[in-house]
Amino acid sequence: MKPGPVVLLVDDDDTFRRVLAGELERLGFETAGVGSGEEAIRAVAAAEPQVVLLDLQLPDLDGLQVLQAIREKSPATEVILLTGHGSFDTAIQSIRLGAFDYVAKPCPLDELDVRIHRALERRSLQQRASLLERGLLPADPARSFVGESPALRRTLALVERAGPTDSTVLVRGETGTGKELLAKLLHARSQRRLRPFVVVDCGALQEELLQSELFGHERGAFTGADRAKPGLFEVANGGTIFLDEIGELSQATQVKLLRVLDSGSFRHVGGTAEIRVDARVIAATHRDLGVLVRQRLFREDLFYRLSTITIELPPLRERAGDVDLLVAHALARLEERYALARRVGQDALQLLRGYGWPGNVRELLHVVESAAVLCDGEILPDHLPAAMRSPDGAAAVPGAGEPATALPSLQDLERAHVQRVLEATGGHRGRAASILGISERNLYRKIVEYKLG
Repeated sequence: MKPGPVVLLVDDDDTFRRVLAGELERLGFETAGVGSGEEAIRAVAAAEPQVVLLDLQLPDLDGLQVLQAIREKSPATEVILLTGHGSFDTAIQSIRLGAFDYVAKPCPLDELDVRIHRALERRSLQQRASLLERGLLPADPARSFVGESPALRRTLALVERAGPTDSTVLVRGETGTGKELLAKLLHARSQRRLRPFVVVDCGALQEELLQSELFGHERGAFTGADRAKPGLFEVANGGTIFLDEIGELSQATQVKLLRVLDSGSFRHVGGTAEIRVDARVIAATHRDLGVLVRQRLFREDLFYRLSTITIELPPLRERAGDVDLLVAHALARLEERYALARRVGQDALQLLRGYGWPGNVRELLHVVESAAVLCDGEILPDHLPAAMRSPDGAAAVPGAGEPATALPSLQDLERAHVQRVLEATGGHRGRAASILGISERNLYRKIVEYKLG
């Protein structure tokens, strides 16, 4: 038979303790009993029982002192206070100190049974939440930044300085460099690390929906708003909100965001009440906000407010020597997850080193995974994408057959590609945006930025 939950009884009345232990054992609990505060603290440190029934009136220590010691020794243990001499003020104080519940003696056994089971349920939920948090985020996000290049080291050193502050941070970097991961690292290094980290993709939502997501809305604020909804700034209260692709915000949303940054307050869409929040803002973009400011597509005051600290994530092509480390890291992760033991042949490794990586680290990880699945043991050139095996693929990096001055910039390549897609669709913005994998609003901004209209 599976042993029942362990309940520690702390009471100086031997008879009460013995009788209650017998009744709880009849209900399926395993019990242990002690008669003093010092004994209780030692017992909790040694056995970490699931629940402690603690009398407030003990011969050696005050019950609230014992409660505090138990919470320090075993945070996962739930404490229910028992007393025949308590008051409402004592109850409130005990809850503030971390007690799960408070009951007066004599307490009916069936009621005590219910409260113990509720305490066990909360303990179980907290353990599940802890497991989920450990599963969703690495113990230290810094371990996900693989590389020894000076460019990456400088970036991570700046994170260590900026992380513990509450300063607003603007993270700049090309697609695939790891901007969201860097934002998580900043959050993990801050005093807010135990509070929520909320991600908002500013380029993926239409303006009305984005404002509703950020600031919440009142019932009836727009068609389909059949109930009030809190905004993500409220969800992030006390923690960090990460605004990815901040350069895609409309002028109207920029104004509202600026107000939150300046005053810490906003209103729900369709609402009149002022809502105050305390959330650190980290923004990210792959675009040059300075250019957008000059084109009057982005507010200058918001730009300066967001870029209190600016952190640049270097593209992979500027991280000499890191490709080998990243490939090894990717293969080790695949072996751990899927038992795929793979190695890279020298010819394939040379191609990986010489490729330009327009998709940066994200692209490298996908390429290695694809090659590992396709090969039987050793990754060969034939297992890599055709672009990497072509002369053009090798020439994407300075020194691989072409001087750097002869290479087009990423911005030039993007402009040419957008123009080709627009020509192929006869200028139909909806179809062009779909092919490009971006929103129509994002496409319109690129048309303006690159003067393609």
